[in-house]
Amino acid sequence: MDLSPLKAALADVVAIPVTPFAADGSIDTTAHRALLRRLLDGGVRIVTPNGNTGEFYALTPDERRAVTELTIDEAGGRATVLVGVGHDVPTAVAAAEHARVTGAEMVMVHQPVHPYVSQDGWIDYHRAIAEAVPELGVVPYIRNPLLAGERLAELADSCPNVIGVKYAVPDAARFGAFARDAGLERFVWVAGLAELYAPSYFATGATGFTSGLVNIAPGVSLTMLEALRAGDYAAAMKVWEQIRRFEDLRADRQSANNVTVVKEALAALGLCRRDVRAPSRVLPEAQRAEVADLVAGWSI
Repeated sequence: MDLSPLKAALADVVAIPVTPFAADGSIDTTAHRALLRRLLDGGVRIVTPNGNTGEFYALTPDERRAVTELTIDEAGGRATVLVGVGHDVPTAVAAAEHARVTGAEMVMVHQPVHPYVSQDGWIDYHRAIAEAVPELGVVPYIRNPLLAGERLAELADSCPNVIGVKYAVPDAARFGAFARDAGLERFVWVAGLAELYAPSYFATGATGFTSGLVNIAPGVSLTMLEALRAGDYAAAMKVWEQIRRFEDLRADRQSANNVTVVKEALAALGLCRRDVRAPSRVLPEAQRAEVADLVAGWSI
């Protein structure tokens, strides 16, 4: 199986769409479709339903399946769909198989949520998922700074459909070492901490980055990508300076408001409700105006 088209698709702005909610707390499918079309019309070519910005852990299994199906239907071949899967092994495998049947091209495997994660167990977890869907590209989402790059290479030795990595450890030097220990050219390296980390991660080997901000201003994220691809770090850092405060608000207090700030910005633009699910919470009134002012200063 030729996996090169999937690798090419990963080397991009990997959009993590929000999951908008209606007044009754259910998923607002009309707003969801409209937001996805806005991303596609804005030039986004790869989307991750059921990512963290989509409130993956706050959705029910039925809702996660519905989000997958809606996203694949709306993408309609205009974008590659990278479905987020996770939880226990049977749940993750079932979600990956559903993604395959529904028409997705890849799955992103969330960092295992467990208080005790051994490196051998990490391999076992991902191998079970990757072997269940050999036709799909598999992208581990790595947030564990203790995982060794050699262990990723070991996983890919037995599962050649493990083709890329969403690396989200906030340490560019650690990322550079991990990528080289695993195989810099062997995998597609996606900076998993969005625009603020993209320039430093591109400098050490990344060729794509994830984004929640792209929900609000696709052109801003794509402008940064274009600059990074060209090696124009001065231009990339101009974008970095433009969006720094917004991303700092998302990262504050261990990213407590990561999704909240994105939805507040979308609400300020009249694109969806600001509602989030526990354990997230909407912004207090005092901070809403700052988010609206930041967004008003961008070219949207």
